[in-house]
Amino acid sequence: MAQAQILEREVSFAGPACTVNAFCAEPPDGAPRPAVIVVQEWWGLNPNIKDIAGRFAREGYVAVAPDLYSRQGHKVATDPNTAAQLMGGLKKEDGIADLKATLAWIRGQKRTHGMKIGITGFCMGGTYAMLLPCESSEIAAAAPFYGEIPADDKIAQLGCPIFYAYDENDGWIQRKDVDRLAADLKKFHKSGEVKIYPGCSHGFFNDTRPDVYNAAAAKDAWEHTLALFKKHLKS
Repeated sequence: MAQAQILEREVSFAGPACTVNAFCAEPPDGAPRPAVIVVQEWWGLNPNIKDIAGRFAREGYVAVAPDLYSRQGHKVATDPNTAAQLMGGLKKEDGIADLKATLAWIRGQKRTHGMKIGITGFCMGGTYAMLLPCESSEIAAAAPFYGEIPADDKIAQLGCPIFYAYDENDGWIQRKDVDRLAADLKKFHKSGEVKIYPGCSHGFFNDTRPDVYNAAAAKDAWEHTLALFKKHLKS
């Protein structure tokens, strides 16, 4: 991973229901850069997600991680029960609406105006990273990690290439739905790759969770994600 100085800041912008907070990490040079939206796990906008945004900034992107719990008071969970309550309190249409507000904010920034935008997300965030490019033509590439698979009619509307990372031992997302995604990509002539990581569990990319983290799989998935974004966001 490239090591470079980055700028980090907290930003906020108007959403359809409330002010949306977000974390932004970017290269310090001020030059025009493509953007990557980083969507949180069910825990909220926590240090792990901010760290991932920083990693993208070091690779030359303006990384924006919106707080999808802004409607619920910007909460961050540290236990699964609270996380489940927060995720359950977020309607998908509200999450998508706040992500579209994030897109509008990115378009309005001088260095990202007119630049390409990608999206990635993990767990709950993977669900949104898979769904948003089915509902918005403004996403140029998407890398969802172990998120829910939309219905076939949604996948038919997918507007960009994807890399979908999945784990063999996932207790949340069913393998049959992941296989359906792979089949739908072919059926609807969509550009994308579905990769299943043997022996891994849900959350394998999260290096703050030793119970599920898999360093080798995380490294491979990161390299696939960077290759996708380099091809479709930087070209």
